[in-house]
Amino acid sequence: MTLFEIIILAIIQGITEFLPISSSAHLILPSELLGWQNQGLAFDVAVHVGSLLAVMIYFRADIARMLVAWVQSGFSKQQTDDSKLAWWVILATIPAVAIGFLAKDFIEEYARSALVIACTTIVFGLVLWYADVTGKLTKNIYQLTWKNALFIGLAQAIALIPGTSRSGITMTAGLMLGMNRESAARFSFLLSIPVILGAGLLATLDLLQADTSVDWEALFYGIGLSFISAYACIFLFLSWISKIGMLPFVIYRLVLGVILLGFVFW
Repeated sequence: MTLFEIIILAIIQGITEFLPISSSAHLILPSELLGWQNQGLAFDVAVHVGSLLAVMIYFRADIARMLVAWVQSGFSKQQTDDSKLAWWVILATIPAVAIGFLAKDFIEEYARSALVIACTTIVFGLVLWYADVTGKLTKNIYQLTWKNALFIGLAQAIALIPGTSRSGITMTAGLMLGMNRESAARFSFLLSIPVILGAGLLATLDLLQADTSVDWEALFYGIGLSFISAYACIFLFLSWISKIGMLPFVIYRLVLGVILLGFVFW
């Protein structure tokens, strides 16, 4: 990859990892519009590392509280708000891990087409709009129950279908449960930590088994740029989402989906 391609792809990955607009849909566009080649497994690992560092550093205080509370109270009858939240993150992660393990080969073979990504980008964009318009938007993150967490976790598993958007579908589920926008986004971002970590570890294992050369300069830029763009994205999204709502992202998804359909049929 050229330096220009590295910069653009790292920024795209960092931003779209956390916005409800589908990273897989965006990573198709450079190859379709400009004929760029696939960025490769090593670069995928690098940008995931950057995104993971961004979300962990941004939520470092929340993570520390949850870990301490989980160790101190997680296995007792006297659960604190933070120990419960830690359990809900664990519970909501299980469906994606289980379904991903069982359906990985099927998804790789049948669900990664441009047509599928275009359709899911549009359909789940409309579902996000519906949840934002009809949701009560009153619950905060500490009012979640284990049933709510499981529901969001099952929704997250749907994001294994490319174009759905992991952050988009988990925020949609949170809004459907009556969470306010910021709380739905915060829980979605916390959920991303084990998911990105797991995906990164699997990709790293695949990379270690592959007999390919590594462009260390590309990895350095990938980590740094995805970290910066992801951190800025998280900060700005949480600052603005209560005011602007989900409609701008819904409109963007619809336009993007139509563009992708254009590539498929024309």
